[in-house]
This record gives sequence, structure tokens and C-alpha cells, in this order.
Amino acid sequence: MLENGSIFIADSDAKTRDLVSAFLTYQGYSIIAAENSASFFDTLQKNNIDIIIADSAYLQAIAPDFKEHSLAENPLMVLIEYGESSGGEHKKPVHDSIFTLPKPLNLDELESLVMRAREYQSMKMYDRSTGSSVQNKLLSATMIGTSSPMQALFEMISKVAASNATVLIQGESGTGKELAARAIHQLSDRHTKNFVPVNCAAIPDDLLESELFGHVKGSFTGAYANRLGRFEMADKGTLFLDEIGDMKANLQVKLLRVLQNREFEPVGASKSQKVDVRIVAATNKNLEDLVVSKDFREDLYYRLSVIPITIPPLRERKEDIPLLIHTFLARFNADKRHAVKGFSRDSLEILCNYEWPGNVRELENLVERLVILKGSGLIVPDDLPEKYMTGKSSYQEPVPTTSLPLDDMLPEGGICLNSAVDEFENNYIMQALARSGGNKKEAALLLNLKRTTLIEKLKKKNLIFGED
Repeated sequence: MLENGSIFIADSDAKTRDLVSAFLTYQGYSIIAAENSASFFDTLQKNNIDIIIADSAYLQAIAPDFKEHSLAENPLMVLIEYGESSGGEHKKPVHDSIFTLPKPLNLDELESLVMRAREYQSMKMYDRSTGSSVQNKLLSATMIGTSSPMQALFEMISKVAASNATVLIQGESGTGKELAARAIHQLSDRHTKNFVPVNCAAIPDDLLESELFGHVKGSFTGAYANRLGRFEMADKGTLFLDEIGDMKANLQVKLLRVLQNREFEPVGASKSQKVDVRIVAATNKNLEDLVVSKDFREDLYYRLSVIPITIPPLRERKEDIPLLIHTFLARFNADKRHAVKGFSRDSLEILCNYEWPGNVRELENLVERLVILKGSGLIVPDDLPEKYMTGKSSYQEPVPTTSLPLDDMLPEGGICLNSAVDEFENNYIMQALARSGGNKKEAALLLNLKRTTLIEKLKKKNLIFGED
């Protein structure tokens, strides 16, 4: 978000003007107020105004052409207009720099709208600083962020996309590595051909070779027909190999051959096939460490990391959090037909101070959960799960397994693992039910389970918590 700048309050009603001025001043904003039409125009000329908060009737009386002319000349300026004729949801009518509020004013809603105006200005500033090229529009639509780390990332993606070089995208889980890969494809000359993703960690080892290279009929039990592999599907396009650090050694050798010779052999085939594919790989692991431990081939690593790109974790670009929240909120409100108006300043501050071990994916999931559970109104600190309230997270630097020997973790007499796991699960189920007041649908959401799955677990475990 932008730094708190000047907000201009324009209203002939001294009581409303003073109330709004005092409230926003307390929230840390720099406020200028206008008492009459003369001071209105004088203030606009002599000050760098970011946001105008004005009574609609007062503005119409003193400056009837303001919306059509003044906002067009100052595209970063935002008008928050309130009055009897400004009712309805906070949609942007007439001009995209105008937000509306009904009377009587709700100060929490006003504060939420000021924050949304700031986010809007951030997006406009980014558009102005980077131009309006197709590349910038595609990047801003695909990956959300106006922070310096994200602008540097966008610049790198734009440069990389123009080449056919192999790219290695590194970053923690939930940072958006596949989004970056898709952006590279869409900005490249290959964008009219297929973008084919493969999650190397999600496919069993004995099936991954066939998935990548295809197979011929009769090559193994169950191979009843010829099958195209992902490489052939991606011919002339882009193949995205996600979680490449989990690929086993035998497949690493075969992948290296494809990168070197641009050809592959389907399982059971007697001759090779040529292929023209751009490889974009991604991992949340440190491949250099895996090379040292002999778990990843050094020659393959250098083949993959011709151009390395690192996606910054969310904790290193916290200024993007309000913009991300606003984007997710608008999407989930529309998808679920809810009307959550926004996040209060206090709740936004809490989320900006959190470390986000799950990165953007965790934030997206949280906003979706809050929209479902809240339904309408403003999200306040009491609506947030407890772990966000404490300002702490479960994020820790990875600890080498050698520092945690099993005899330090187990009791002397050993442990019944099944009982321990069952007790752990029961504890969290009961906590979720307690927090939701026994509502199984809400409890299931807290546990990221289907409601029917939760009910089955309750029956199986003979746990009773209120009526179904």
C-alpha cells in the first residue's frame, strides 16, 4: 500500500466533517478539511491530495463538473462520495476512481473504503510505472503484487519469456511457482501451443516414466494401447515439471538425455522421437544441497538452472498483503454470493504482522474461509483464527534431521504410534467443534475436511458433540 498521504474532507456539515477528520486522524492519516467552496478549490491547488471524502450534495453544489474533469486530469486521485443518493454496495460508478457510501456514515466501513482506495492507487501507480504493454497487463492479471520484489520478478519473467532457455523456478510452497511458469509460457512465442504441467511428486515412481514419455501397446501389464506422454503433448509448447527435486535417479538420467538431444523414447519403443519442448522446472527444495548429498544429478541441475528464478515468500513482501486480500475478497464474494465488505484496520494489521509459512496459498485459503463463515459485514480481529491473533506462526527454519535423533523423541519404553495419532486427531476434532459451537459444517471447514468425512470420523471414533 501507499504511505498514508493527504485526505481531503469536503462537507458543509461541520459535525460530520469534524467527526470524519478526527476519526481518520486517529488512524494515522493526514487530514485537510474544507469549510466552503473557496477553501475547496484553494486546497486542491495548494496541496497534493490523494483521496477526497465528500458529501455528494455539497460536491454537486460547488463543483458539478468535478467527476468528469478533475478526476480525469488526476488519475491517481480517488473520490469517496457519501450521501442519500450514494447508497448501495461499494461499487465504482461512472468513473473508476469513485467509491460510494450511504448515509448515515459507518466509520468502520469508511475506513475499509479508504484502505481499498489506497490499494486502487497502488495498482494505478504500478500500471503507470510499468506502462500498459500486453506483457505488463498479463503479469499483473496473473501474479498479484506491487512491491519491489514482485516488480523485480515481473521484469525477470518478461526478459526470460523472450528466450527458449530452460528455467528453474525456486521458492517455498504456496508462493506461486506455477503461476510464474504459466506467465513465462503466455509471454513467449510458444503461447499458442500447449502448456503441460506435471507434478513429479504426485505421480507414483513406476508411472512417472510412462506419464512423461508415453508408452507403446504391450510394453507392460495394463498397456492395452499406445499412449502419448506429456513431452509429446507439449511439442512446440512448454512442459512444466513441478517438484523436480522429487524425481528419482533413473528418470533424472532420461530427462537429461531429452535436454541434451531433444529426443526421447516412449516406454517399450525401439526408436527415439524428436521433440521441441521448452522446459520450465520448479522446486521448493534446495537442489544444490541435493546435489551435494548425491540425491540429484549435478549435470541435470546445471542443465535445468540455465536461468534461475526465485519467487519471494510472502513474509518478504508484506506490503502486498492488503492488495492480495482485496483481490481474494472480491473473488470469493462473487463466487459464493456473499457480501463481506472488507477487513478492519486492526485485522489487516494483524495479518500484515503474521509470518505466513504457507505463503499466498495460506492467505487465499484464509480469506475464503472468512468469507464463508462471516457472510457479510466487516471482518474484525475476533473473526480471525487464534494463531493469527498471536502474531506467531508455525514457520521455522528447516532443522536437519540429524539434530533430532529418534531416541530424543521417544519415551524409554516406546510408544503406540496408532494410539498417539488417534489421540492427536481426536483433540483437534474436539477443538474445532468447540470453536464452532458444535456446528459440524464450520468445524469441517476449520479442519479442511468435507462435512460428511467429519461425521464419519465422529461415528467411527464414537465421539459425541451435540446434535447433527
